[in-house]
Formats: sequence, C-alpha cells, structure tokens
Amino acid sequence: EAGDEIARDVELPVDLHPGDLLAVACTGAYHHSMASNYNMIGRPPLVAVKDGRARELVRRETTADLLARDLG
Repeated sequence: EAGDEIARDVELPVDLHPGDLLAVACTGAYHHSMASNYNMIGRPPLVAVKDGRARELVRRETTADLLARDLG
C-alpha cells in the first residue's frame, strides 16, 4: 500500500525464485519488535543463523493465531 522499500538496486542471486525465503538483515522499523498485524497479515518467524545453521526462535504467526484473539 505505502510502497515501502527495504533497498533499491540490490543484486539478488540468480537462483532466487518466487516462494523462496530471503533474509534481510538490519531492517530498522521493519524489525520483529515493530511488526504489526495490519490487514490480518501474520508476523513472520524470527530466525537466528550461526555458523551456517538456522534456528527458529519465534514461529510464524498464522491466520488462526490472529482469529483466536478475536472475541467478536
């Protein structure tokens, strides 16, 4: 909606395809602690990477998670 951009003119890997995950470090206001559920979009997972190994710290928020909070 707002046309927000994380970066411009960044070369991405040639083998990156729709549906692939792309990690973006140092996202400022787009960091997990500032995430919201605007338009019923669940927050993404929080993943730590060390020595080439990924570990999920916070799971992805699902639509069911969001609906479970709705008392109406």
